[in-house]
Amino acid sequence: MQFSGEELTFRRLFNYVFGLYMITLGVAFSIKSGLGSAPVSSIPYAMDLIWLINIGVATFIFHAILVLIEWILLRERFAKKHFLQVFVGVLFGVFTSFSVSLMSFVPPADSLLLAFLMSLLSIFFIALGLFFYVPTNLIPLSVEGVTQAIAIVSNKPFSKIKVYLDTCIVLTALMLSYGFLGQLGSVGIGTILGALFIGTAVKYIHKLNLRITGNHVDLKKM
Repeated sequence: MQFSGEELTFRRLFNYVFGLYMITLGVAFSIKSGLGSAPVSSIPYAMDLIWLINIGVATFIFHAILVLIEWILLRERFAKKHFLQVFVGVLFGVFTSFSVSLMSFVPPADSLLLAFLMSLLSIFFIALGLFFYVPTNLIPLSVEGVTQAIAIVSNKPFSKIKVYLDTCIVLTALMLSYGFLGQLGSVGIGTILGALFIGTAVKYIHKLNLRITGNHVDLKKM
C-alpha cells in the first residue's frame, strides 16, 4: 500500500505514532515543571486557563486554525492529505490529555533544579518526537505543517523556521495570558527555553543520526 508515494510500512507507521506521543510526553513534562508549557501547547494551555476549555479540545481548535494558515501559504502546493491534519489534531489532543494525566504519578517539581530538569526533558522529548514523525511524510501536525510550509516558501532550514515559529506562538500565548488574566499564565522560562532550543535540539539529533547511520533525514518532505 502506497501513501505519499512511499510504501506504508509498519516501521513508518510506528515512527509516526511514536513521534507524536513523544511530543505529548514533552508537553506533559513542561506543564509538570511549573515553568510554563511547551511552545506547541502554550496557546491551547492559555485557552484552558482563560476559558476553561479542556486542553485536548483547545489543542484541536488551535491545530484547525493552523491548517487554514498552511493552506493559505501553500495554495496550489497544499496537498489534499493535509486537510487530515485536523483529525490528527484530535489524536494529538487525546495523547496530550493522556500524557498530562500520566504526570499525576510523577512527584511535583519542588525545587528549581528539578523544574529545570523537567523542562530539559520536555525539550528533548519534543525534539525526538519531531525527528521521528516528521520524516515519515504521512500527515504532519499542523504546527509542523506550517513550519514545513514556511520553510518551503522561504527556502530556509526546517530547524531555523521551527525556532522562529515557536517564538511567535509563545508571544501570542503571552499576549493572550496577559490580556485576559493579567499574568504570564501558560508562558514561563520553560516555554521560552523550548522556543529557543527545540529547533536546535532537532538539528543536533539529526547530526548525531547522520554520524551514526550515515542517513540524511529530510525534515521538509511533504
